[in-house]
Amino acid sequence: MTRPKPKAVTLTDAAAERVKALMAKNGKGYLRVGVTNGGCAGMEYMMDYVSEPEPFDERVEDKGVEIVVESKALLFLLGSEIDYEVTPLHAKFVFRNPNETDACGCGESVTLTPAQLES
Repeated sequence: MTRPKPKAVTLTDAAAERVKALMAKNGKGYLRVGVTNGGCAGMEYMMDYVSEPEPFDERVEDKGVEIVVESKALLFLLGSEIDYEVTPLHAKFVFRNPNETDACGCGESVTLTPAQLES
């Protein structure tokens, strides 16, 4: 018997509901998450709409929604939980990432190290 493959990222209930609402409004396609170089700490999380995943993107289904994780970001996001927070000052997606080693003071960029795969 093979065990199920763990999900690259997971979504909280709030994030799943927000993704459902965004995709219903946006129409066809997927929400794609990844990282990009930038900011004072070195990397920034990114989210974008795509009509189709790239060939090596990881499809993740969680809590009734499907998102895709950019292939080059997979090791940086492995084990992350994506949440959606609403406060009096903001409404935004928040990444809780075990691969984050530092963040800038404003919280817009992070330092990430690739996940270490078990041998």
